[in-house]
Amino acid sequence: MSTQTQQPVTIYMEANPNPNSLKFATNQMLVPEGDSFDFPSIEDTAQAPLAEILFKKEYVDRVFYMSNFVTVTKKPEYEWVEIQNDVKDTIKEFLESGKRVIELRAQDLFEETNTSENAELEEQIKNILEEYIKPAVEQDGGAISFHSYEKEGQKVKLLLQGACSGCPSSTITLKAGIENLLKRMLPNDVKEVEAEGV
Repeated sequence: MSTQTQQPVTIYMEANPNPNSLKFATNQMLVPEGDSFDFPSIEDTAQAPLAEILFKKEYVDRVFYMSNFVTVTKKPEYEWVEIQNDVKDTIKEFLESGKRVIELRAQDLFEETNTSENAELEEQIKNILEEYIKPAVEQDGGAISFHSYEKEGQKVKLLLQGACSGCPSSTITLKAGIENLLKRMLPNDVKEVEAEGV
């Protein structure tokens, strides 16, 4: 991935359903389209210098990158009104320096080939998520991705990242929205949807 181009950086903030998360959108692409990177703790930021800098602020609880935005989740004891400009300025200063938000090694860019016995069904599930669910979730500063499928219980497990992780309304979205959609579109294969590792 190339270094960010030297252009004036514009950042605007967007609220989302998770009161502890705020989306910081910018006028440049930060990571390749469709890729997302979730950092639940500072220990996960070895390849992510911007996330590492943000975690050094005592109020940051989680950092998430996708497309042209960074979603920051704060610790509940802090108020956004007190810290949002500091986060915005930190992101702006980092991007204006021309550094990359993520350092990827070549082997990280290759996806694993799905060889499970449910590969075809898993592809169908991923395609439904991609077309019907992801755009709305990304709009709110989060991401959702397929984790696994259990044939015996006809259960789909999904990873919730960014603003979705820890969001009070994510359970409603998961059950009332995603589970109902998958059950309707794949009635013989899906009975339940649950979040993995939230």
